[in-house]
Amino acid sequence: MSTPDRAGHALRTFNRYEIKYLVAASEVPALREVLARRLDTDSHGGPAGYGVWSVYYDTTGLRFYWEKIEGLRFRRKLRLRHYGDRFGVGDDTVVYVEIKQRVNRVTQKRRVALPYRLARRLCDERAMVEHTTGQRAFLHEVLGLVGGLDLRPVAMTGYQREAFVGRDADLGLRVTVDHRVRGRDRDFHLAADAENRLIVPGSRAILEVKANDRVPYWMTDLAGARNLSVVRVSKYCQSIEAFGRAPRSIFHVPDDPELP
Repeated sequence: MSTPDRAGHALRTFNRYEIKYLVAASEVPALREVLARRLDTDSHGGPAGYGVWSVYYDTTGLRFYWEKIEGLRFRRKLRLRHYGDRFGVGDDTVVYVEIKQRVNRVTQKRRVALPYRLARRLCDERAMVEHTTGQRAFLHEVLGLVGGLDLRPVAMTGYQREAFVGRDADLGLRVTVDHRVRGRDRDFHLAADAENRLIVPGSRAILEVKANDRVPYWMTDLAGARNLSVVRVSKYCQSIEAFGRAPRSIFHVPDDPELP
């Protein structure tokens, strides 16, 4: 995880190829050992990783959800994201307003860091907030989405993440392992004392590989040796389906999958 931006920092953009695998939680220690030999541990995560909490916005008809399910070549979604302990989130806590979009096979993520009170004012109250020149176009795009499409919070996800970053020949590579993937369909304040339930079985973790150009051969060899299969799992879609907002798609991770 990158060091949190201060509220005045400019827009940040990431363009990457992403591949996801569903792995048995029992396989994670062995995978962790291999990854730690090849990659550096994200210095901001600590030995136990860090929490990732996201509030997703969509239309009443779940337009962004259906664009993902139907595999549109161009699609996007809006979310607020916090890294760390959600119970410590207050009005001045730095969070990220993000637009994540898919253009053919490339995933693009653009985001700005804002105090939580300003992020909520922007996305929930649909009002422009104080900003720098470099943030202006992005914030207007967010306002255009929430106002033009009548977006509102529809789902929240949270999980514990271990992250590894590439070095030497693997610069730009990022590999994450997400455990205990949870969610809820109400009480969308990040710090709300609300129940989150598992939306991916606790027996499973999600391994995600992000690369600027291509995934290195050793990583695909590792996936092959471990019999890992590429999946199109989306934590947002998983949450929508887990709480009955839409029928379970062919990409849904079942409640009690058979372990390999």
